[in-house]
Amino acid sequence: MVRDGYIYGLSLLAVAILLAWATGSWALSLVPVLLAAFFLWFFRDPQREIPAGEGLIVSPGDGHVTETVTLATPDGPRQRISIFLSVFDVHINRAPIAGVLSSVRYQKGQYLNAMNPASTEKNEQNIATVQGEGIEVTFKQIAGLLARRIVFNPKEGDTVERGQRVGLIKFGSRVDVLLPADAVIKVTIGQAVKGGSSVLAAMPSNRGEGL
Repeated sequence: MVRDGYIYGLSLLAVAILLAWATGSWALSLVPVLLAAFFLWFFRDPQREIPAGEGLIVSPGDGHVTETVTLATPDGPRQRISIFLSVFDVHINRAPIAGVLSSVRYQKGQYLNAMNPASTEKNEQNIATVQGEGIEVTFKQIAGLLARRIVFNPKEGDTVERGQRVGLIKFGSRVDVLLPADAVIKVTIGQAVKGGSSVLAAMPSNRGEGL
């Protein structure tokens, strides 16, 4: 479990005990007890089996795939996979590939509904780029309507492993993953994915031949 779960959960349990002591009844303590149980459950951090294999790109978060699209960028075409995380999903975020964090950038912004396509550019977000395994993958932690804090622990220049825990987004949110144009997408819109264990895409085995 993430430390925040203990902070919220134990604080609310303390409030419940104080209410029961002050009123002589546990009736008014029911709400903080239920909230404590919710926070302890919300900040869960389950173990995940990280898939092994060359060229695999795993999901940085739990949720449902809402979009797969090809984009024109200043560096050429890229593919984007968007994943929506509801309040019922695990909110731990993981590195999609192994490599070096070549860039980590925090951007202040709005708190539009994470299902809104405009949220990918306008909302508060943390943008991290990993270079490794012969490719570059960028992923965004995007705050949603309820999210008010993005946590990202590694620093620019740090080395991460595929599926390594790197942070979390509190409450409903969204994760976008920018992939090379020739990555082979392995998920479909509406599919449920799990951070660190679900393969979003794979690089072609013959990549680079003939160059």
